[in-house]
Amino acid sequence: MTNPLLAPSSLPYGLPAFAEVRDEHYAEAVRAGLAEHLREIEAITSSGEAADFNNTAAAMERSGALLARAVAAFMNAVSSHGTDGIRALETELMPELSAHDDAVHLNRALYERFAAIAVDGLDDESARLVSEWLAAFRRSGVTLDDAGQQRLRGLNAELSRLGTEYGQRVAKGINDAAILVTDEAELAGMPEDDRASAAQAARAAGHESGWLLTFIQPTSQPHLSVLENRALRRRIFEASVSRGSSGGPTDVLGLATDMAGLRAEKAELLGFANFADFAIDDQTAPSIAAVREMLGRLALAAVRNAAAEAEVLTEAAGHALEPWDWEFYSSKVLREKYALDEQALRPYLDLDRVLADGVFHAAGELFGLTFRERTDLVGYHEDVRVWEVMDADGSGLGLFLGDYFARPTKRGGAWMNSLSDQSRLLGLAPVIVNNLNIPKPAPGEPALLTLDELRTVFHEFGHALHGLLSDVEYPRFSGTNVPRDFVEYPSQVNEMWMFAPGVVDHYARHHKTGEPLPGEDLERLEAARLWGEGFATTEYLGASLLDLAWHTLRLGEDAGDALAFEAKALADAGIAVPLVPPRYRTGYFQHIFAGGWYAAGYWSYIWSEVLDADTVEWFRENGGLTRANGETFRRELLSRGNSRDPLASFRAFRGRDADIEPLIARRGLA
Repeated sequence: MTNPLLAPSSLPYGLPAFAEVRDEHYAEAVRAGLAEHLREIEAITSSGEAADFNNTAAAMERSGALLARAVAAFMNAVSSHGTDGIRALETELMPELSAHDDAVHLNRALYERFAAIAVDGLDDESARLVSEWLAAFRRSGVTLDDAGQQRLRGLNAELSRLGTEYGQRVAKGINDAAILVTDEAELAGMPEDDRASAAQAARAAGHESGWLLTFIQPTSQPHLSVLENRALRRRIFEASVSRGSSGGPTDVLGLATDMAGLRAEKAELLGFANFADFAIDDQTAPSIAAVREMLGRLALAAVRNAAAEAEVLTEAAGHALEPWDWEFYSSKVLREKYALDEQALRPYLDLDRVLADGVFHAAGELFGLTFRERTDLVGYHEDVRVWEVMDADGSGLGLFLGDYFARPTKRGGAWMNSLSDQSRLLGLAPVIVNNLNIPKPAPGEPALLTLDELRTVFHEFGHALHGLLSDVEYPRFSGTNVPRDFVEYPSQVNEMWMFAPGVVDHYARHHKTGEPLPGEDLERLEAARLWGEGFATTEYLGASLLDLAWHTLRLGEDAGDALAFEAKALADAGIAVPLVPPRYRTGYFQHIFAGGWYAAGYWSYIWSEVLDADTVEWFRENGGLTRANGETFRRELLSRGNSRDPLASFRAFRGRDADIEPLIARRGLA
């Protein structure tokens, strides 16, 4: 069979022909792409012509098309449908991809050609392209001597290997943590649809009977808020926090310690005091000191608020509170103090309706987009749905793929992938994927969302909009290819439409009766908005400060026992709250150790939220959900990607720099 990844797909918008793709095709296409890209770079560096923008910078942007196509499809499979065969290929291919990245960015001849480009007379985006390539070369170590480059290649190869191993162990650990319940009486408090999902999960895992309680990536697990059986809640909590740190084949503490040490060495080799200083060098935040100042300011108030919440919960429980009690009694307080039952809201939050009449509807009102499901197009798994996205003028904009249900082959969490980045230079349209891990409902039943899942659907679609609405010349700048501490900003903004008038009344209808969500429930949601912010902010800041602790280690500084290091880091940061463990612990902190995209940068969520909260204020001041507002946001920010300084895009949109006060108020931290 011909490998469908070796040539551009003939399907609409270049969607890979997933129905024809086999595991072995990924390896063949990736390796062919690696070789082709090196030949293209050799042609650039060996050109007898003097370096200019077209024969060097634009040529680099045109190069690597096969590699980009193959890697995008393969990495999507790794995260979304990591079968045993894909995991084996990941172990093989990641070192090769790491070595190739070094071969590009440590190529002195290529660097010298970029340095020789005259930028006078170039348009702003083209001049920025040259500048960004030069900065990437220097950050990658192109100016190191031969010995330094050789050591750097070794460090990058080992970090790639360890990160891959970490991610695979964590994926196995999240599946192994699942708890099989054989006595239905233990499930008291669990809604019937969740029980049906758990029963289906048990059958899928090979159990003839029982209910399998599967886990999500963070420390906190959804079942803790409803299960009345305290012993079962404790089992779930302890299984969650011990992932990756209890010995055996899924233990990752040694891997994390090794990676922290290697990153410290890499940072010093590149001239930085520690990896955190290296990581922030290409972000919008000015310094780690500035980040620490902000986190410290928030932490004091968050811990105070969490302590106040704990007092209320202890009173509600009537006994000493333990971590596995928090969410259960928090739900009780919502019901009793605020007359709000989150479980009672779920029948109004049918995933299909949330998508069609919620997120898609809001995108239509703001940007004029329409979505047409393409059942004739096949995704990479039977659960994947494909929509064609049409712009306001009726022209095709791209494809959106939704992959919402959990399965053993999918990594935990929620994320956006890009199978194709928009680029005018290459004539490419965006093909964007959203992934969540919602328990799959029993056959014929709707997928009813929790409030947290609802928020995640809107959040991840904000990332999708960033990709779909991109309008840049060069693929390097497309969509979410922005600094890490800016990438979460548009996705967080999109959460504001979840309960906005004109949106919530459009989708929040009972899945059986069609009755709208009662207005008094929306009022209760608003009244209870700040309840739980102490917990939420504290657990997030715990993870952020733990991340910084691992990545401010200097070369030769021994972390020692990983769990002891973790405990000391939290205590030193003033965020050690036994009742509120970090959102991610070292044993399952995939954001920073598996691939390292957020290494030394998990704080970027809250940094982005400063921009987000201020933007929400702008929308409210200017009339909310209107086409005029959407077009301004699209023109000045979403469409720009990284084609200009992202903070300049924010200023062009907002008219000034961001103000932190809306965030302080939003999280109840004044």
